[in-house]
Amino acid sequence: MTAPDFDKLAHDIKLWARELGFDQAGITDTDLSLEEPRLQAWLDAGYHGSMDYMARHGMMRARPHELLPGTLRVLSVRMNYLPFEAGFAATLRDPSLGYISRYALGRDYHKLLRARLKALGERIEARCEALGWRPFVDSAPVLERPLAAKAGLGWVGKHSLLINESAGSFFFLGELLLSLPLPLDQPVEKAQCGKCVACINICPTGAIVAPYVVDGRRCISYLTIESDEPIPIDLRPLLGNRIYGCDDCQLICPWNRYADASPEPDFRPRPNLHSPKLLDLWGWSEPEFLKHTEGSPIRRIGYQRWRRNLAVALGNGPADEAVFGALRSALPEALPMVAEHIEWALASLAARQQGENRKTRLLIRCIEKGLPDHA
Repeated sequence: MTAPDFDKLAHDIKLWARELGFDQAGITDTDLSLEEPRLQAWLDAGYHGSMDYMARHGMMRARPHELLPGTLRVLSVRMNYLPFEAGFAATLRDPSLGYISRYALGRDYHKLLRARLKALGERIEARCEALGWRPFVDSAPVLERPLAAKAGLGWVGKHSLLINESAGSFFFLGELLLSLPLPLDQPVEKAQCGKCVACINICPTGAIVAPYVVDGRRCISYLTIESDEPIPIDLRPLLGNRIYGCDDCQLICPWNRYADASPEPDFRPRPNLHSPKLLDLWGWSEPEFLKHTEGSPIRRIGYQRWRRNLAVALGNGPADEAVFGALRSALPEALPMVAEHIEWALASLAARQQGENRKTRLLIRCIEKGLPDHA
């Protein structure tokens, strides 16, 4: 059998990746030794919070070849996910609505990307019979962003996400481990964030504690998705109406002016998740939650965490009687963790209502006395 032309094979693999719907593909080796001290420092600081799996695998995250012995190369791919009608500002500005990170509005990307990576692996295998390969989409301890950066897909920004010069950062990443000595792509020469610290300054909870360093324990995505514990009281008001994830650090990033909307049908927002009314979501029973989130990444947080997140958002929203009534009626049957957040929400709304009433009474007295409104 004739030895494969690896230069041509690499070219063909990238072409096949585009045919499968990936927006870019790059090839790198498995050497992430420079990342190991950074990963260890992050773990030692406890920034992974309750995500024990981050520490459980040790430095394997920086050693892809240990996941699949014989691995020589990593094919890193990205796929845009931004919906055409993202509705960022309209949702965030209305406290009666629930904000869901835009990556989660459609179908669960894990399944879609993994299926297409599998199809790509099978196509490569048809060309190279002795090939060893394995796809990953957040399904194994792999440092996907450093790998993608080495493969030339972009650079890691100060918010720790990958940024592409022509596509911003609204994309998913996936990897295909390969036992082929394919030619390597060159990484971006250097990070192009410059002196910009917009993502650091905009973070609602101050989770980006230093450039390129995120304290997961303060990140809204961690608090609303990964953590199954009560949300810290001091952080609850900072979540606003964000009920599943957060996009603020990406929204403020200047490079996202170049972000392209995705034509992928599976990433189109589901109507019941796109700018939904918080009270409508609060009214879902557990079977309704499971029905409405079938095939969605949201389902994995479970009904109780969903209710916890909604209670916080309702507590940060309008102090009207419909909200008070909905929260009070749910309290008797709520499990302890959710009940705690309901009680916090009720207290928060009552305090806000009292403050608003006090301001109204003061304004009326000022008007009656003929004083300026700002007195």
